[in-house]
Amino acid sequence: MVRRIASSGGARKPKRGRRVASGPKAVKGRRTVGHTAHSKVGSSQAKGFVDPRELTSEDLVTKTLQETSGSLGMAARPKVVDFSARLRERRMARFRGWAVRAGVALLVLAVLGGLIWTLFFSPVLRLESDRIEVHGGNEWVSGQRIKEIAAKQSGRSLLLVSTSEVTAQLGDIPGVSAAKADKRYPRGMSVTITAQKPAAMLKASDDDLTAVDDRGRILNSVKGASASGIPVIEVSNVNDGLRDRAVLAASKILGDLPEQMRHRISKVSARTQDSITTELDDGRYAVLWGDASDLALKQAVVDKIVNDPTKIGDKHQVDVSAPLRPIIK
Repeated sequence: MVRRIASSGGARKPKRGRRVASGPKAVKGRRTVGHTAHSKVGSSQAKGFVDPRELTSEDLVTKTLQETSGSLGMAARPKVVDFSARLRERRMARFRGWAVRAGVALLVLAVLGGLIWTLFFSPVLRLESDRIEVHGGNEWVSGQRIKEIAAKQSGRSLLLVSTSEVTAQLGDIPGVSAAKADKRYPRGMSVTITAQKPAAMLKASDDDLTAVDDRGRILNSVKGASASGIPVIEVSNVNDGLRDRAVLAASKILGDLPEQMRHRISKVSARTQDSITTELDDGRYAVLWGDASDLALKQAVVDKIVNDPTKIGDKHQVDVSAPLRPIIK
């Protein structure tokens, strides 16, 4: 076939898809065909030949910008792991955590310290002696002494003041039958007492009178106090009388009697602690109490007999030493 084309006097293009074995013209013709005819690509790919011009190029710059851009379109840090930087970041994070915790702890300690100082050591809640009020008392119990006892707590925070301690100290004062102390915030206190009259007056041989309560304790008499209506117990000596069991038993009985009966007593005899005797209405009636036991029952029996003419009749003595079997003479 090659020979026929040459004899025709003109060059003929090889048919589509036909390979030329050799020669520069054949090579030239092949390149021209490959360049102009697009269908040749499929034939070349089928035989393992890849035309690099047909490969899709990848824009690495655009891809890098897309991967490193943030949500707002700004360039972000490249995704390159720097282990030393990460280690520093972790150390800084731990340090910040410790610093925050330490700061919170110091703040809490400062608040607690300030609160403790304010409540217990500052003048805010400090008890002042001039803000202590005393209610109650009488001419036999000095209000000034009551205030002096309560003022021992002054200068301390009210949170540290013990009202029970104040009450106990006030109860030990002769003539105080009841006491109560209340805090008055921020810096005051109110003290209320129930003061009793002397249970008896001890009359010594020199005619001096000493007031005692129902427990035989000497009262601090206010100057000019009246002894009217207070039973009198005659003793040879006041100090000896305070140690005498008979005198102490008589004081107990006299202190428990109602005020109306106490005013009727004109004389008290206390030879022994089991033979306490009182005279009523200037000696009209004599009551033998015995000892200081069962006083409530003895008082009820005496009151019923003495105040009922049908019971006492013309008799003058009532023995209630055994209250369930009273004896009228």
